[in-house]
Amino acid sequence: MSFAVNWSKDIKLTLRLKQQFVHLSFSMKKPLSAPDVNREAKLKAFDRLLTIMDELRENCPWDKKQTWETLRHLTIEETYELADAIVEADALEVKKELGDLMLHNVFYARIAAEKNLFDTADVLNAICDKLVERHPHVYGDVIANDEETVKTNWEKIKLKTGNKSVLEGVPKSLPALVKAIRIQDKARGVGFDWEKKEQVWAKVEEEMREFRSEINAEHQNVDHEKAMAEFGDLLFSLVNYSRFIGIDPEEALERTNKKFIKRFQYLETESAKDGKKMGEMSLEEMDVYWERAKTLKS
Repeated sequence: MSFAVNWSKDIKLTLRLKQQFVHLSFSMKKPLSAPDVNREAKLKAFDRLLTIMDELRENCPWDKKQTWETLRHLTIEETYELADAIVEADALEVKKELGDLMLHNVFYARIAAEKNLFDTADVLNAICDKLVERHPHVYGDVIANDEETVKTNWEKIKLKTGNKSVLEGVPKSLPALVKAIRIQDKARGVGFDWEKKEQVWAKVEEEMREFRSEINAEHQNVDHEKAMAEFGDLLFSLVNYSRFIGIDPEEALERTNKKFIKRFQYLETESAKDGKKMGEMSLEEMDVYWERAKTLKS
């Protein structure tokens, strides 16, 4: 596929994006509160990215060799870097990581175009069509005045359009904690959930009792498989409770991870200043530095 052909397709894509925007604007129940005064600049920047992607794919030895498979682990890494930047509330890093992910999206589509599978225009039009379909309260006659109704409608529409289960959209390779959040959220979307947070907390206490019973006070003759199953149930119920009190368990745990790292590294550096070595200090000695570290600002 020549650069000239790709450039021509990119021009058509820009025009189609403009047309799509006009269509969405006039099919909404309510007009946009204000026009996007920066729309031309955004389209121009996206067109520039598509052009650079074409140039790199045809002229850079590294970019020429990449496939979906070789990019996959890099995309996962970039996604986690974006997540880190969000936790740190670092706007500049968020901007940078969003750019990296935008590049990856364009890269995957460029490779697909070379195989005559689909191109960037197909990708963008597909998500536009999906968003219009999943938001009948904005582009149709359905009424939804709160977030829960919107989520419920979203899951019901997915079932009508071919999904056999509301849980199909949860990636198998998600980290277990994040997967638990998504599973519970999707089940809630079709009404399978507790009514009150007090009920969920009672479930947490029940799972704690079952876990304690399984490991027993003496920690002797513990059935590892049963103990693991009960511990998993306990974690799942805690994740469930976190939803009811508005806490993201993934973010909460990550903040605790970062806090522990900061305090432990303080222990390492400050004890070294006093001529002490990690691995040679008693727990009591290390605890002195740990207590000092707890007084530091997070």
